[in-house]
Formats: sequence, structure tokens, C-alpha cells
Amino acid sequence: MPLILPDRLPAIELLKKENIFVTSNSMAGLQDIRPLRIAILNLMPLKIATETDLVRILSNTPLQVEIHWMKVRTHISKNTPAEHMKAFYRDFEAMRHEQFDGFIITGAPLELLNFEEVSYWAELQEIFDWSRTHVTSTLYICWAAQAGLYHHYGIPKYALPEKKFGIFSQRILTPQVALFRGFDDEFNMPHSRHTEVRCEDILACPELSLIAESPQSGVGIVMARGGREIFITGHSEYSPYTLDTEYKRDLAKGLPIHQPENYYRENNPTLPPHVTWRGHGNLLFTNWLNHYVAQASVQ
Repeated sequence: MPLILPDRLPAIELLKKENIFVTSNSMAGLQDIRPLRIAILNLMPLKIATETDLVRILSNTPLQVEIHWMKVRTHISKNTPAEHMKAFYRDFEAMRHEQFDGFIITGAPLELLNFEEVSYWAELQEIFDWSRTHVTSTLYICWAAQAGLYHHYGIPKYALPEKKFGIFSQRILTPQVALFRGFDDEFNMPHSRHTEVRCEDILACPELSLIAESPQSGVGIVMARGGREIFITGHSEYSPYTLDTEYKRDLAKGLPIHQPENYYRENNPTLPPHVTWRGHGNLLFTNWLNHYVAQASVQ
């Protein structure tokens, strides 16, 4: 089945060139199928790149999925054209009375700020609370995972001495969980963050289950409320060159950055990335849609 996207969304043409099956709202309206309604709160500054990464990975399912893009009213994006935001995004206020089968909240480059210092923190807290009554399952990614764990469960974040940057192997702690159906014992996941949540804090909270972790990158995936909330500290949705783009951007800016670990072939940044995470990344999102969104929505 195709992924249903707003007419004229740039990701449609980009992904068609990759032979990925997507369709527009107008074409989907001709089909008599009830699609899964997935809302995505995109907090990343380069929204079109994030849209493409998420659309690509959500398309690998036989389910028909309809995407609705959400933004916060209390923040104006400076890195995405206003015309794009107006054409494809709606404020939370315009969506708050709707029900969704699934909800994805992306990361944001705000890690070094205290949560309360984020300009739209109050609105984000309202969205977190809303998701518990209007969404079947919510996927929190990277900074959003830290923010969600802090808001819902009081889990603190800690600054790292240097950026956690690269591809790190994750150990599955609960292989019986449906999110890991079809997984190997370990899987790789990209990370790009300056802060962390810690295993001991997760384990001390009886409402949380630590289901994947890494000796190198720490907490990997946390689950709560029987899968109605899933917190992922990395970026399984990243395309092969996302970390490369970030690394070269920071180098050009003169920022303190080491090359991403376990990423380039022969550990040489002049060579292409050695892609080791996309298979499990696709399976992770497919399992989420199948077992925590689609099946839970019809129960």
C-alpha cells in the first residue's frame, strides 16, 4: 500500500526517484480503504530533510498510512520557507480535537537548554498530555524522547563530555516485545546528541521498561503504557548521508566535532558511509505501525 501525503509535498517526487510507493491525498481519495492516521510533530530545523527521512521509512509497510504534519504555534521555523509551512503544516490548536492512530515527535537541536528554557515548552507539554487521550501510540525520537521522559516520568537528562555521534550497536533486553519481532539479538542505530538519560533512572521508575541499551551509547529504547509510549534515543530513520551532512556542516562552522564513529568505510571520511542500520530501522517502524498502531487501533 502507498503512503498518503499532502499534494505537492517535496518528499513525494524525491522518493518516487528512489522507487518508493507514495501517493497524494487526491489520488488516495479514489480508494475505499480506511488508512491509518499518523500525525508528525516535526521540530527539526531542516524540515524537508526530516520529512523525507520519515516518509521513506514509513513507506515500508503493506498498511495504508495517511500523514498529517503538525507544528507548534509558539515557534516560527527560520530554516524552512514560510510557504512550505503554510501549505503542509497545521498548528496543534487546529488538530487538537482530532484522533490519530499514531503520533511521531521528532528531535530538536535544543539539548543544551533546560527543558523549561525552551520557548515552546508549555505548548509542548500540552501536546504530550493531549497525546495520551487522542493517540493510540506515540513514538518519541532523540530530544523528544528525553523531553517526554522528563515530562511524563521526571527522568532527568545529563550533559555528555562530548557529542555522542555515530552508529552504535544496541542489545535487545526483551526479545519477546513485538517491537523487536524479526530482529537479531543486536542492531545498529545512529546517534547524534549532546545529552543522555541514564539506565539507572529508567530502571528506578516502575512505569518504564528499558528494552534496548548499548555499552557505548547507553539507553536505546524505553517503553511505557504497554507500547502506547515508545522513547527512542537515536535515529533509526536517518538516511545513509544524514550524519555525513551533519559532520561536514559542523566542520565548516569550526565547531568541535569528531567524525561519526563506526560510520565511514575504513573509518575514512572521504569514503562513503558503511550503512548497517537501515534494515532494522525499517523493521522497527514497520513493527510499530503493525503491532502498536494498527492492531491496537482496532481493539
